[in-house]
Amino acid sequence: MAEITAGMVKDLREKTGAGMMDCKKALNETNGNMEEAVDYLRKKGLSAAAKKAGRVAAEGMVVAYDANGIGVIAEINSETDFVAKNVEFQNFALDIAKLVADKDPASVEELLTLITPAGIPVQEELNHKIAKIGENMSIRRFVRAAGNPVATYTHMGGKIGVVVSLQGGSADLAKDLCLHVAAANPLFLDQNSVDADYLAKEEEIFTAKAVESGKPEKIIPNIVKGQVEKLLKDVCLVNQTFVKDPDKTIKQLLSEAGATLLSFTRYQLGEGIEKKECNFAEEVMQQVQGAR
Repeated sequence: MAEITAGMVKDLREKTGAGMMDCKKALNETNGNMEEAVDYLRKKGLSAAAKKAGRVAAEGMVVAYDANGIGVIAEINSETDFVAKNVEFQNFALDIAKLVADKDPASVEELLTLITPAGIPVQEELNHKIAKIGENMSIRRFVRAAGNPVATYTHMGGKIGVVVSLQGGSADLAKDLCLHVAAANPLFLDQNSVDADYLAKEEEIFTAKAVESGKPEKIIPNIVKGQVEKLLKDVCLVNQTFVKDPDKTIKQLLSEAGATLLSFTRYQLGEGIEKKECNFAEEVMQQVQGAR
């Protein structure tokens, strides 16, 4: 019996995209013969993930989970929204969110090594799902927040997901803030958390627009200052007016409840992913061909 080394397993994984344990088993079954191991995995349908790995996965869902003062949102991507409606895909996504809540992995790479309820690493179960469902899928990102209370919310069937953590206040307040964040899409928590590069770029744009419009040079700094102040009201959560009561700002709402906003995160499905344009008829045809 040939010795199966870690390097051999790694090479087979790179060739096929199959999970580590599947690769090791394939090499054992084929006495370390790489070509036969590839064929073994193909026959088992476990190398299909490699064929699909290059395809754009910008659909899927943002899943949310919260319990015992921990809230998680995670984005799990697929190629089409058909898969997002698949119960098996949804259950897998929820399992991932629960794993993040329970194990607190530091990165997606670490998450992929955790053991799922099926008893195998996340990466291997993901590869099995890809082979079975017939689409490229990926775990793109997640965030885990702790608070007392903490709340999560998903909107539009998982197109948007929000997690909010507070110190003080109530669960209802945390949920209301989730709804607000989903609707108002703040970029930063408060003025102190505004990204310096973002602010410098906006100031540069405001200045250029003032110059272009022919404003006197000496008043341009004041114009820019006023526009920046208005911008901060729009992009900072605590400065925004509460969507359920426009007479109050979020800062006032928190103060009245005796609550401190610790953190918030809002994910929108597929944001930042370059999507391939595809009409509905083509999408259906791809599904049909993929099932053959």
